[in-house]
Amino acid sequence: MPPRKRPRPNETAMKMVGAQVGAARVAKGMTQRTLAEALHMDEETVASIEQGRRVLMPNVAEKMDRVLGLPGLLAVAANRMPEVDMVPAWAEEHMEREREALALSWYDTLIIPGLLQTEEYARAVFGCHVPYLGEEKIELQTSLRMKRQRILHRPTPPTLSFVMWEPVLHDRLGGDAVWREQLHHLRSCADSPGISLQVLPMRMETHAGLSGPFTLLETPDYQRLAYSETQRGSVLVRDPNEVSILSQKYAMLRSQALNFAETKGLLDRLLGEA
Repeated sequence: MPPRKRPRPNETAMKMVGAQVGAARVAKGMTQRTLAEALHMDEETVASIEQGRRVLMPNVAEKMDRVLGLPGLLAVAANRMPEVDMVPAWAEEHMEREREALALSWYDTLIIPGLLQTEEYARAVFGCHVPYLGEEKIELQTSLRMKRQRILHRPTPPTLSFVMWEPVLHDRLGGDAVWREQLHHLRSCADSPGISLQVLPMRMETHAGLSGPFTLLETPDYQRLAYSETQRGSVLVRDPNEVSILSQKYAMLRSQALNFAETKGLLDRLLGEA
């Protein structure tokens, strides 16, 4: 039986929110160009939102509310937009666990971990999908990824540890500007007291993570789970023995990775070359 998926995107809701943006802009006496300039974004982006072709991100909605003098109306609409991504059941359960997790430990080898991605980098990642997802699905996937990052701003955020393989810092997905912005964001995250960020360097003689990326998670009732993805599926691991093996791997990866200061130094050097 194929994995259960959520319903198709609610395109009507997107068009309705877009129409609200257009009406508020006209009432303010602004053109799409002047609104785009005030928001520091492309005119085409504003047009796409108004036409219901691009999802209105919550952070963009908040900026629009300020520029258009609205009492948070667009932010409410953006945050209450029906979930528009098609999420397999196994991934959906993982995201639910992630939202309430006490602690997350994340090892990645191919891309920047999702919780640390900038919006433009996330958009570039989904744009690399084969077969091509199309603009609409890319925007929907990007919107969902940005919403997942809300856990970083919880009143009591989870304890977060990340280990990423050095090559992901050199790939310039989305182009040089996107790469520079992503590096700056990582450098800022490295200074956050609640985030442990380490890079596993290249040219290693021993490597505990050759089997691929995975995430460890601790729930509010102190249950320990693991999650891993493959090309065509993923698995949420509950078996204590399997979780223990991945926990041992993660501990070894942290010992093999650059320490916090060395990781910041590497990011600083890359930014100096950017």
